[in-house]
Amino acid sequence: MFENDFCMALGKPAGLAAQGGAGVGVSLDSLLSQKYSPRPLLVHRLDRDTSGVILVAKSREAAVRFSALLSGGGRQGASAVKQYLGVCAGIPDPRQGIIRLKLEALGEARRKAPQESETRYKVLQAPDAGSAGDGLCFSLLELELGTGRMHQIRRHLARISCPLLGDDKYGDFPLNKRLRKELGLRRLLLHAWRLALPPAPPFLPEGLDIRAPLPDYFSPYLSGDI
Repeated sequence: MFENDFCMALGKPAGLAAQGGAGVGVSLDSLLSQKYSPRPLLVHRLDRDTSGVILVAKSREAAVRFSALLSGGGRQGASAVKQYLGVCAGIPDPRQGIIRLKLEALGEARRKAPQESETRYKVLQAPDAGSAGDGLCFSLLELELGTGRMHQIRRHLARISCPLLGDDKYGDFPLNKRLRKELGLRRLLLHAWRLALPPAPPFLPEGLDIRAPLPDYFSPYLSGDI
């Protein structure tokens, strides 16, 4: 989606792990190592089931700089923007707000104490109940991370009883089964749609603002263009 001498912004499909590990055959990391030498370095991560834009750096120095930007280390208050689009069950109330919760650590950090977490959300579309099927109601949300806990968006929306559609870990399993049968739901409906970075000379003199179009499989759950 974008490339200069220091970085690339790539559109990752759902189902492709960003990094290798136990049980992972092919990953974005391994594909990059096959195509480039030296291998570009992942600056941040996306879950295997999340599609969308992801940034990789072409040198360790560039990776350190971009990582600092993504963690809020921009100059003069400038910082990165990472926004997601997701389709959830129901309609959050209120339709715009901030979810703040303590989340238990997962993975290798699971022995740590629960950590504060924050996700900002806004309802972009909220079709009337029944518009996508008898008794069904979905909302398209714009989501922005205030913190970066593992599976944070998925866990937050599940905790407010508006789980992401297609979430096979924290979601509404009977609803997912029904939607698989009626609308062909086979993917988690979460997409990293926008990545914006402030200028970072010499690596990114003019900054960056990349938007990744929603995959086609979101279409049955939308009420129109976004």
